[in-house]
Formats: sequence, C-alpha cells, structure tokens
Amino acid sequence: MSSDLHQVTAVITGASSGIGAATAEALAARGATVVLLARREGRVSELQERINERGQGRVLAHGLDVTDSAAVTAVFERIAHDTGGIDMLVNCAGIGSWAPALEADLADWHAMVETNVTGVLTTTHAALPHLAAAADGRRGIADIVTISSVGGRKVTGPNSNVYAATKHAVNAFTEALRQDFTRRHIRAGLIEPGIVTTEMTTSGERYAPDARNASEYGALAPEDVADAVVYMVSRPRHAAINEIMLRPTEQTV
Repeated sequence: MSSDLHQVTAVITGASSGIGAATAEALAARGATVVLLARREGRVSELQERINERGQGRVLAHGLDVTDSAAVTAVFERIAHDTGGIDMLVNCAGIGSWAPALEADLADWHAMVETNVTGVLTTTHAALPHLAAAADGRRGIADIVTISSVGGRKVTGPNSNVYAATKHAVNAFTEALRQDFTRRHIRAGLIEPGIVTTEMTTSGERYAPDARNASEYGALAPEDVADAVVYMVSRPRHAAINEIMLRPTEQTV
C-alpha cells in the first residue's frame, strides 16, 4: 500500500495514553479511521474529541479491558459493523512490574501475564477474521503490530523476570503469526522499544526501575515509537517489516 492510510480502519488497544495514544494521533494524521480501545473510557473519549476537532481521519472510542474475552469479541464485532471492516490491529495495551522474585507479588505476575500475553492473544483472535477479510478485499493486505520491548529479545537486567517472560511470549506468538499468514497477506510485526517516557516511567515505585533508566538514558518519546508503527504499516503490499527495535541513543542494553 502507499503511505496514504485513507480507507484504512486501525484498532489500537491501550490507546488512553503513551504509545497507544501517540500511535492513534499519527495514524489519524495520515487519514486512517482510528478506533481507540482502553479500560479508561473517559481518557479515550477525550483523545477522540481532540483528534476529531483537528479534522484528521475518523476516530471512534470504546472502553475495553483486553482481559475480558467476551467483551473483546463483542467490541470487535461492533467495530467491524460500524466501520465496514478492520484493516489493522495495533496491540499497545501492557503493564509492567519489577521486583526480585523472592519479593514479588504473585498478583502482579498474574496481571502481567493476563494483560501482556492473554490480552494480546484475545484481541488478535477477535481481529483475525476481519483482518483476513480485509486482506482478501480492496486493500489486499492487513496488519497486526504488537508493541513488545527490547526485553522481548533478551532479559535486560535483574528483577524483570515475568515482564521479560511476557514479552518473549508475544515475540514468539508474532513470529508464528507471520509464518501462518504469509500467503494470506496478513503482515505481523513487532516494535521493540527501549526506555520510553510513558506512565511506566512516571507512576511511582512500581515502575521505579524504568523511571531511573529514563533519567539516565534520556528516554524515547511515545511519538518516536508511533513513527515506527506508521513506517511499518505504510509499506507497499509486497514488503513486510517484521521487526523494529529502537532505543535511546545512550541506552546500552
């Protein structure tokens, strides 16, 4: 496809802040119909209003917890009905918690697996029939982009135990999807950022390691990651960018 994203419908999870919100703004600026999904319905409604006021694309918003499989299925059916189809899924919803394994809260571990892994599986499963239809239609291509982490390539330090495990899992899942759908023209790609200025770097003790790293390295902005998403999905139909890793210039690992 060309860089023009008019007539493309993109669904973005975790769209209430950070990378998800920046990606929504970037895709809308290219003319896409953007559907914002996040647990914080008020936040995505505010973002919807802000983008619509600029006259950039068409923006819809729904409150959604990606760990609620029944709600996910219902919302994706509604989106496809309201927009005429789904061309693109961007999995941005994710959480993190860092602690020595002996001190970790098991509830935090379960929450990371539910959001970072099960949530990605659930939204992807709900989107796939619609993406397959899009790939068989006018556009001739569909895209799944998952925001992973440099921690999905290798464990980048102590205390990242389950967070790193969840990112390794979605990396493997995305590569398996890529292989499954090469002849169906559904592209599956990973964006693997290093430290980014998001709520994970500004939300208190739970995210303290990321906050310290952001201060040390000079973090990426969410817009830097959004630019990578736009680059990935705006390639011609015959070209698939499968992985993009980007770090702050001064980040070592």
